[in-house]
Amino acid sequence: MIENAYCRSYQYATQEDRSAPRIKVLVPATLRAVGGKRLQTVVRDISLSGFSAVAITQLVPGTSCWLTIPGHEPRRAQVIWWEHGRTGCAFEQLLDASTLSAIITTAA
Repeated sequence: MIENAYCRSYQYATQEDRSAPRIKVLVPATLRAVGGKRLQTVVRDISLSGFSAVAITQLVPGTSCWLTIPGHEPRRAQVIWWEHGRTGCAFEQLLDASTLSAIITTAA
């Protein structure tokens, strides 16, 4: 039996080819690398498994970070890439559909 936490992980989703398409948004948020300073950002797109955001400060792939969107719980993620002031991150735990919907509604 597969544990529920593993079933909600990014690694499981990609292995099962369940990564969801990203939805374009413009949501103000903060992004903080573990052990680093909190940085103001804008989430540019989001899905159940991850997001991309503005990140002027270079973030090293593999770094753990926290994304905080006002009105929502902070979400732990891992930096997958950083390029030209943007970063792409994978959530440690997949978002549930209602949370994703609420974030998208925030952007509207």
